[in-house]
Amino acid sequence: MNALLKRITVNPRQMSGRPCIRGIRVTVANVLRLLAAGHSRTRILKAYPYLEAADIDACLEYAALLASDRDFELEAVTA
Repeated sequence: MNALLKRITVNPRQMSGRPCIRGIRVTVANVLRLLAAGHSRTRILKAYPYLEAADIDACLEYAALLASDRDFELEAVTA
């Protein structure tokens, strides 16, 4: 698995099982929506100081894999 994708977690008990960043309550979809709306990485990182630049890269990598229609699985968190 790509090292960036290890930053994306899926936990059925958190955020209704939607992909999140490093187990925190920030969804991949939310970060992608902010980028799509034209927000800069700097602005996103200031708004979410617990995020790291690599988290944004991970969201983009995740979106690219979904768009390429490749089969892949993320490990579910059981904690």
